[in-house]
Amino acid sequence: MLVVLRDGRKLHGVLRSYDQFANLVLEDTYERIYHRNMFAEQHHGLFLIRGENVVLMGEIDLDKEDDVPLKQVEYHQLEPYHIKELEHKKLHEEAKAQYLFEHNGFSREGGEGDGY
Repeated sequence: MLVVLRDGRKLHGVLRSYDQFANLVLEDTYERIYHRNMFAEQHHGLFLIRGENVVLMGEIDLDKEDDVPLKQVEYHQLEPYHIKELEHKKLHEEAKAQYLFEHNGFSREGGEGDGY
């Protein structure tokens, strides 16, 4: 299974259990990061995911995955690029939230008025 989380992490693992709240248990879990035509994996083993953090979940077709022209490299090679992309995304999201707050009256996530 591929599971994409709210914070952007992409997890690959074997689905062992789930419940009515979409809480998941993945076994033999790997976190994947991507940069250009490369990817790297970091092993996490058994992984419990709270359902509210799941954005997307789907089955991976292993035959088609082999056809994707991505080169696997060591995790430490891609980690600096991944961290830089996360920082860039965070700055972009903060600027977007600030603009929406100032011009359209949207509340900031987790701030006053964000309750539901």
